[in-house]
Amino acid sequence: MATRKLKEVDAVIVGLGWTGGILAKELSEAGLKVVALERGRMTTTEADYQVPTVRDELRYVQRQEMMQDAARDTLTMRNTDKQEALPVRRLGAFLPGEGVGGSGLHWSGGTWRWSDMEFKARSLYEDRYGKSHIPADMMVRDWGISYAEMEPYYDKFERTAAVSGKAGNLRGKVQPGGNPFEAARAREYPNPPLSPILAGQMFSDAAAKAGYHPFPRPAANSSRAYTNPDGVTFGACQYCGFCQRFGCEANAKASPHLTVVPAALKSPNFEMRTHSWVTRILKDASAKRVTGVLYTNLLTGEEIEQPAQMVFLCSFTLNNTHLMLLSGIGQPYDPVTQTGVIGRNYCYETRTAANLFFEGKEFNPFISAGGTNVVIDDFNANWKFDRAPLNVVGGYIVSAGHNTNLPIGNRPVPRGTPAWGSKWKEATAKWYGSSMNISSSGGSMPHRYNFLDLDPTYRNAFGQPLLRMTFDFKDNEHRLNAHAAKVVNELAKSLNPTSMTAASGEPQSWSVVPYLSTHNGGGTSMGTSPADSAVNPWLQSWDAHNLFIMGASTFAHNGAYQPTGLVGALAYRAADTVKNRYLKNPGPLVSA
Repeated sequence: MATRKLKEVDAVIVGLGWTGGILAKELSEAGLKVVALERGRMTTTEADYQVPTVRDELRYVQRQEMMQDAARDTLTMRNTDKQEALPVRRLGAFLPGEGVGGSGLHWSGGTWRWSDMEFKARSLYEDRYGKSHIPADMMVRDWGISYAEMEPYYDKFERTAAVSGKAGNLRGKVQPGGNPFEAARAREYPNPPLSPILAGQMFSDAAAKAGYHPFPRPAANSSRAYTNPDGVTFGACQYCGFCQRFGCEANAKASPHLTVVPAALKSPNFEMRTHSWVTRILKDASAKRVTGVLYTNLLTGEEIEQPAQMVFLCSFTLNNTHLMLLSGIGQPYDPVTQTGVIGRNYCYETRTAANLFFEGKEFNPFISAGGTNVVIDDFNANWKFDRAPLNVVGGYIVSAGHNTNLPIGNRPVPRGTPAWGSKWKEATAKWYGSSMNISSSGGSMPHRYNFLDLDPTYRNAFGQPLLRMTFDFKDNEHRLNAHAAKVVNELAKSLNPTSMTAASGEPQSWSVVPYLSTHNGGGTSMGTSPADSAVNPWLQSWDAHNLFIMGASTFAHNGAYQPTGLVGALAYRAADTVKNRYLKNPGPLVSA
């Protein structure tokens, strides 16, 4: 029983990262009384991300100051449902952020437009390759949205986030220097690409010579001073080398704490409450609508009920799913019967990389940013890449450049170098500035036995069951990664390095230990039927019409692109839908 019940508000937002900040700004400006609850603290560039303290690798990378505290709440993990899941004591493979801004504080800025190739995956693959191409246990489906309806929202997010890049398709006309395989854009990026670096230039030359189509990665790292439509000013990127896992002292990397959250705070209708941990979404007696949330003030220990006309779940992918399961909203997914929707369609990402070493060449890897990579999309958005011989669904991108090659964490040495001692020291001194890598990032398709549920044994600081992850790469991902490794190694060899450690295409089980990416997707996925999705295409819960779920947990599968561009665009679309449709006639936006 809550010790205190507050006055009802129009909307309560759980989590104040990109999606929470977007909803907070848009809804409060529309006149709604909005409260946002964030379990972490508020930071500012001026007070928290200034030189020299911001460039503290021990503090932010080794001690994970900006990340979710695994001592209070973590997850358990296993590769198959036949294994016992054990708690993740230290975050490794992925790093959810904690604090106002969430993972949008420490990301590297990659901002992509996902297209109909993802949104209509089942339809397109079946049309092209036949229904038998998709395995029975691969739960690929259409999302219920289209690129055409998402395009203006992509544009809005890119302008909010000062994205730098080069268009490859303007109104249907392919543009030199951009990605020729991207879907048509109405206009150019708000800022030109960041300055190229040597590793990216070398990769670009090799890729073009091999017949591929290199282009600069689009990223929310402003290449020049910029003012966004909300009047927020950005500085130009300083190429400081401290991007991923760090705040930005130059206000060049877009973050919610710089953009949408301050814009929301200008409205008298918006209230932000930090150190507020939501433990449950509350339902009415009919269980057809939600009535608010229960949360704990972490500073005082007080439990508080916040009633609301609408609830917006805007936390990290895994936390969204966890809170739905803890609240008993929607039927949990059962892989045996393939019934239920909460925890279904969980996906991650595949990666492989080659490390290249060049005697006498200096890359200056400490001069870089999240957007200094060069990419090829020839094996992802390009339908001329024939998936039939490989028997795969999905694709991958290949890129090269330097992104946060830190002095402690980045110690590239050739294979065979001792792991410690004087020889290792000599090798790290020799090769730190003379190496580069080429890597791939691939999609992950939903599988019957990859899912999220509540752990029966382990509990968090509030006595609630931890989220349990059951996940491993399947044959589709192994085949895709093997093809990616072949392309990566061919490009690497074409650069004639002194030596190289080749990318591995051997099948490997997923591990929670080495960092890959924070690109988790699914768990509360969108779709056109309540039988196999948690939310409709407007991100409205099938089970409670006044509950909306944001972020990558609504993805029906995971693609090769980083998710934030789509996450932001979906949030803007949902905000417009609430303002222009739902508030005029509250109820289901789609018939079940």
